[in-house]
Amino acid sequence: MQMAHADLAERLLAGDVRALARAIRMAEDRDPEVAGLLRRVRGRAGSATVVGVTGPPGSGKSTLCDQLIERWRSQGLKIGVIAVDPSSPFTGGAILGDRVRMQRHATDTGVFIRSMAARGHLGGLAAAAREAIRLMDAAGRSLCLLETVGVGQSELEVMQTADTTVVVTTPVAGDAVQIIKAGILEIADVFVVNKADLPGAAKIYRELRDLVRQTKGSADWQPPVIMTSAVSAEGVEELVGAIDRHGELIAASGELERRRVARLRAEVEAIVIERAAERARRALREGTMKQELEGDLRDVDPYALAERILNGHVKEAAG
Repeated sequence: MQMAHADLAERLLAGDVRALARAIRMAEDRDPEVAGLLRRVRGRAGSATVVGVTGPPGSGKSTLCDQLIERWRSQGLKIGVIAVDPSSPFTGGAILGDRVRMQRHATDTGVFIRSMAARGHLGGLAAAAREAIRLMDAAGRSLCLLETVGVGQSELEVMQTADTTVVVTTPVAGDAVQIIKAGILEIADVFVVNKADLPGAAKIYRELRDLVRQTKGSADWQPPVIMTSAVSAEGVEELVGAIDRHGELIAASGELERRRVARLRAEVEAIVIERAAERARRALREGTMKQELEGDLRDVDPYALAERILNGHVKEAAG
């Protein structure tokens, strides 16, 4: 297996698209071997800029991302895209395929697009997204674009992977309120009112601008509110400029490093939780602990059992 890791890592570092796709599939499947692969490419990862784009379904995020990709490619940037899709209830796969979402760039070797399915696993999805970005980075993608399908709790967790987070809304009743409810305001670095040609766009723009001024007026960076039309590309250049300015500011102030340290700390915590949960599930399915749960449940102390699992004081079932 070590030789397989070495071969896959070598191909990945050389920019082999098939190797990158295989490695990301391992991350999605929570393959335990992905940890060894990531160790081999660690020295080449960590320099890519990560831009997250989130917002309610139907807000035009994919079309807007398509426009952003076009402009970044004109600058010569190699781009990796992760599109987090709703899951099929039958297959667990992504309902919307990557080539359906961003068809124009599907044959561009400078753009690698991958759809990821939520599959109902919040923690697993966030971990897979982090690992996929690290793998894209190691494969030479200098900018990673992360798009999520909405602004719920799962999207908030995935968006914590981004250096700059863009929140997209539209002139649809309730959108601004939903953003406030979801707590997305705290992680937004740039706001976009898309479909600016629709009635009510100016109203949403004013509401968001006033909200930002009231809640983030003393911050070093006051999130700009930009009106765009993804179809006509109106406002896209302004959006690219805002993303660039934010990236430069956080890099110069040290905020970028602080964010990445916080993300690494959260990642380690998530790995510990995931492994502890798996240890608990295994202990409760087999061995002496399984037998204890088959007795009188009134005598079972769940806190004591949890302590025994965490401390490794559990006997496995005999083969």
